[in-house]
Amino acid sequence: MMKMMAYKTVDGGPWTGCAVLFLRSLCPGVNLLSLFKDREQGKFVVFKVIKLTLTDSAGGLGGHEILKIHDADPFLGVEVKFNDMLACRQFLESYSSGAVRQSLSQHAGRLLTLPQEFTVETQLKASAHILDLCLDQLELCLQHVHLSQPERLRDEEIEHLEKQLEIQARGSEPQPDPPTQEECPVPSHCFKFQNKVFEDRMLTGGDVQSFSSGVGRQWKHVGRALAKSCQALKGPAIDNLAYEYEREGLYEQAYQLLSRFIQAEGRAAKLSRLVKALEDCKLTSLAESILEIQPRE
Repeated sequence: MMKMMAYKTVDGGPWTGCAVLFLRSLCPGVNLLSLFKDREQGKFVVFKVIKLTLTDSAGGLGGHEILKIHDADPFLGVEVKFNDMLACRQFLESYSSGAVRQSLSQHAGRLLTLPQEFTVETQLKASAHILDLCLDQLELCLQHVHLSQPERLRDEEIEHLEKQLEIQARGSEPQPDPPTQEECPVPSHCFKFQNKVFEDRMLTGGDVQSFSSGVGRQWKHVGRALAKSCQALKGPAIDNLAYEYEREGLYEQAYQLLSRFIQAEGRAAKLSRLVKALEDCKLTSLAESILEIQPRE
């Protein structure tokens, strides 16, 4: 008979296996299958009982995972995947000694608040092999579990219950500090500039005048930045404005640029777009002036 005394298989891959633990309550008035199927809170409590029992029996949280809990009337079937041979060996030893049933009884009695001792009937299978019939041959049981490879990923319902259990376990932990202004999401009708949030709005005549007075020779650079998202300013449009209003000077050229932008974009000609263009052109002081931010000392 082959003895599996290593963590890995003969081909060097990780040792894995699968077994199904069948449970049926022998306690009057307590039906594990009905509890798991019919009540949301009951489902969670039954899952927690099983999870704690497996943790006790397999030497901790690692080395195993619950894949599915299903209806095997009159039993509740618990499909368990083992990722570690030693964890599987310890579970089989605990099952053989009766420690699994004892752990189930203790956790169920406490979590279900039962007035009497909880007793349970169990059966353990690996594929078609009933392991209860060969518990005195531990290596054979290990071989049956190893040859019974899981056919599915973890059930979504089990994922949900695992998360619930994690949330409950973290319930007594200190809560994180509330997010700072920098971490808070910016509302859709606002924008952020220099870590401050401003309400977005359409550009006004005052914005156009402030821009035209302060941008100077940089108006073309700002125009090209705006042109990235404005079709009306692409191509020769900016050079044409410069030529057409050359005699009127820089103020008028800048004024006509922003007027053309507003005319083309309509309600989409927002303050945030102008501020972004000014940032791109390293004209933050002009953006501060338009937003009426006090200059930093």
